Amino acid sequence: MGLFGWVIFLFALCISITWHETGHFVTAKKFGMKATRYFMGFGPTLWSVQRGETEYGIKALPIGGFVKIIGMHSLDDVDDPADEPRSFRQQPGWQRIIVLIAGIVMNLVLAFVLVAGLALTIGIEKPSTARVSTQVVTVASCVADNVTDLNNESCGSSKQASPAKLAGLRAGDTITSYNGKPVSDWTQLGTLITNTKPGTVVALTVRRGAKTLTLHAKVAEVPGRKGGYMGIVANSPPPVFQVASPLGAVKYAGSFFGQVITGTGSAIGTLPSAIPKLFTKERADSSGGQICSVICAGEATSQAVSASVGWQYKAEFVVLLVAELNILLGLFNILPLMPLDGGLAAVIAWERLRAWLARLRGRSDPGMVDIRKVLPVMFSIFMVVVLFTVVVLLADIVNPVNLGL
Repeated sequence: MGLFGWVIFLFALCISITWHETGHFVTAKKFGMKATRYFMGFGPTLWSVQRGETEYGIKALPIGGFVKIIGMHSLDDVDDPADEPRSFRQQPGWQRIIVLIAGIVMNLVLAFVLVAGLALTIGIEKPSTARVSTQVVTVASCVADNVTDLNNESCGSSKQASPAKLAGLRAGDTITSYNGKPVSDWTQLGTLITNTKPGTVVALTVRRGAKTLTLHAKVAEVPGRKGGYMGIVANSPPPVFQVASPLGAVKYAGSFFGQVITGTGSAIGTLPSAIPKLFTKERADSSGGQICSVICAGEATSQAVSASVGWQYKAEFVVLLVAELNILLGLFNILPLMPLDGGLAAVIAWERLRAWLARLRGRSDPGMVDIRKVLPVMFSIFMVVVLFTVVVLLADIVNPVNLGL
């Protein structure tokens, strides 16, 4: 199942990038530009077929796709001079910009359809209102050094055994009374534990099979966490999925877009300060440290598909992951950096602005921008982005982020 999860992720990645390229391909064809190749994947060709002037095919590595439109910029050679009038660079500026942003639009539309479709079919995950019993599922082995270690289910450097472990609680025990007060659900028990001053010794009445036991525990404290700590995890009910109305689905998709965009902005903003922590246990302390590469995303999909949860949860995770992937692909390509779509669009925008200013001064159109003059700066910045990507990828290999799956 873990391998199957990776296959799902790689297929989703390949489809998402190919879908992006489809936007370029369709609009280029619509405007009469010549597109000679349209392929899914990279590497050696597994299969291809010629249809008219375009070769369609599948490559061996399912990690993307591409479309070849002739004459994309001033440095792009056109094999047959007769094809120059149909090259990308010879078309009106507005047509070229539409072709470039079409890929971004395709990604964003696909993401919206996926999220809204999820809400209309499987439904939106809601917390269950069912009462959670006081049966103990897990007994923590220790008291964590801080809240971060607690959330990551790590002891850190702590050697202090948890109160539940010292008291002799076991998985499967049901707590029926806390310090003389009857409890029947986790909300009651959790509130009583939180409201107990750390260091207080309490009595626990426990049902273990046919026996009733009285155990004693000294409530502990976790730095950064409010109230007392016992070190027990109770059984939790599965989430409930509620099918949304069409308007509710649109609102849910809009909310998801907002969360991804703001979360990405926050992560990018804190990434420089998080880089020194990417290879330490403090990686998850900031949103920048939780930026995920394809390694992390593939492993997350693998874990979700392999998890012992209902099919709705697995489907929700995969659909939302693919939707987020498409949003990020769209946002990434907006960046005004060569060779991204945003970089090419920026060059065209400057080219048309320069032509407009020339007309105002009664001069002739200076023509296409010489890519050689802007390429070094844009490419240098792009290489910084690539360097960040490689660093995050290495961190995901040697110090993977805990996604809470």
